[in-house]
Amino acid sequence: MSHADTRNKFLAVFEGIREELIAHMKSEKMPEDAIAWFNENLIYNVPGGKLNRGISVVDSVTILLNRLPTDDEYFKAALLGWCIELLQAFFLVSDDIMDRSISRRGQPCWYRVSDVKGLGKVHNIAVNDSCMLEGAIYHILKNHFRRESYYVDLLELFQEVHTTPFHCISFMLAQVTYKTEMGQLVDQITAPEDNISIDKYTLPKHTFVVRYKTAYYSFYLSVALAMRMCGVPDAYELDGKTVEPYKEADRILIPMGEFFQVQDDYLDYHGTEAEIGKIGTDIVDGKCSWCVCTALTCGTEAQKQLLYENYGKKGTDQAVREQAVKDMYNDEQGLNIPRRYEEYQKNAVKEINAMIELLPEPGAQDELRGDRLRRDVFWAFLSKITDRTA
Repeated sequence: MSHADTRNKFLAVFEGIREELIAHMKSEKMPEDAIAWFNENLIYNVPGGKLNRGISVVDSVTILLNRLPTDDEYFKAALLGWCIELLQAFFLVSDDIMDRSISRRGQPCWYRVSDVKGLGKVHNIAVNDSCMLEGAIYHILKNHFRRESYYVDLLELFQEVHTTPFHCISFMLAQVTYKTEMGQLVDQITAPEDNISIDKYTLPKHTFVVRYKTAYYSFYLSVALAMRMCGVPDAYELDGKTVEPYKEADRILIPMGEFFQVQDDYLDYHGTEAEIGKIGTDIVDGKCSWCVCTALTCGTEAQKQLLYENYGKKGTDQAVREQAVKDMYNDEQGLNIPRRYEEYQKNAVKEINAMIELLPEPGAQDELRGDRLRRDVFWAFLSKITDRTA
């Protein structure tokens, strides 16, 4: 199946979800204008991205099953995928408000939309809109997973720890959401808009923020949900050794998520709006990005002084200050951030591949089992992000 066909099949499930959520609003006797607003919120903010996080749930399920999923299996995997895309939309709408971003995915950020189908401007209503996107996740999970045929069997298997398939998934989402919000907190207080102090910026601080803010929900969650759906247990025996698949997934996917965010940081300064779908603002906003942390770690005293004088400085001359930082980043005889990034990417891919190689692989006797973690899950993820330009 081509990439376009894969995307369109996944998008078709979103249409059903959107209709279901709107039908629920109507059943609650919500006013027509509120229903229309929520509908636009969903259409504007959820399906417009690359959808890699959501589609990765389907891809991971297919790899774990080692066969094409049935229609029902595909639908369940796609539902979980759209739950991640709703989570992503919730984070982006909130993040854009906090960062006062201008554009997202080639269009104005939701809070900056001046008119929603004649109902007025969004502005601060975006805060509530983001919460509604998050709330939709739990409505979908309750509607589609509490009555699954395997619910009672898994309930019996896990009754000693008082869990169920639905609770496993919703608890996982809640935990990942909390971790992401913890990362957002550290990101915001490290670079408060009214008091940016880049002497706090270090590569270890950047790694910490990325781990919590991006890696868990962008990478670990997609695979962990697929594993739960396929019945992968917390531990199993393989060739006489105990494998803890969720710990293995964490070991591999969190560094992969860090790599992904470093790419994002680099593209924010080096990519164009046409390439990345937004206007890069990390320099003007004074973000604790990999680029500035690398510059502060590797730069001369003169280069650091230039950063102190220009990084995160807003005002009528902010474009000039931003360009001064970019010129310093681009200096082939100096910092040369593009060369440092290429070296970083090469090493990161090599290290992640080595991590994947350490995962115990199911043998021929387990070929048709869907409850064993496979290396191909991680290689599929890595192939999607290596050498990306958007």
